[in-house]
Amino acid sequence: MIRLCCIAIGYLCGLFQTSYIIGRMYHTDIREHGSGNAGTTNALRTLGKKAGLLTLLGDLCKPMLAYLIIYLLFHGSYPDLWKLLCMYGCAGAVLGHVFPFYLGFKGGKGIASIAGLGIIFGNVPIILSCMLVFILVVAITRYVSLGSIVMMLLFLIEVVVFGQLGWFPALSGTSLYEWYGIVAVLVALTIYKHRENIKRLFAGNENKLSFSKNGGESCQK
Repeated sequence: MIRLCCIAIGYLCGLFQTSYIIGRMYHTDIREHGSGNAGTTNALRTLGKKAGLLTLLGDLCKPMLAYLIIYLLFHGSYPDLWKLLCMYGCAGAVLGHVFPFYLGFKGGKGIASIAGLGIIFGNVPIILSCMLVFILVVAITRYVSLGSIVMMLLFLIEVVVFGQLGWFPALSGTSLYEWYGIVAVLVALTIYKHRENIKRLFAGNENKLSFSKNGGESCQK
């Protein structure tokens, strides 16, 4: 029950739909432009670099807010479990971002929010390697979707590998395997949310990243 409570707290934190709110500040419904996705990449494409950066920062902070709230609420009452409870809260924040009820359960794809979770619970090698792989894949292919998928798969693999090597000392036994399960579910969710991108990648007509001369960002076939 306490785990479900933490997921619910995180879900509420994730409901702050950054790209949608920023889009409204630009008198734009982000869901009616570009890919229709309420996430960082579409905000960048549709509204420009400033809006894209603000969206990224906002989405990164959702799991961090959930972590802080759950830590303050439960670290004293559950001294051996609070770290895992924070993970459930962060997972809830990702779910709130991906499935906001007030937008018909149509939010972002969760990449930035999972990145925020990774920053909290990951270690430097995991964070740097995932960032490097994402940048390399996007630089070589210009497919943001492909870079995101590869990065998420690498994140899952590294969490399990480093976890088995004892790099997460705050977790042990069943808590560690629950952590693996949380990450696996979130990675599967993000890949599912990219299903249309995957179809376009195989068909060879996925949008490519291309910066326009006016400083914004456009997409090319």
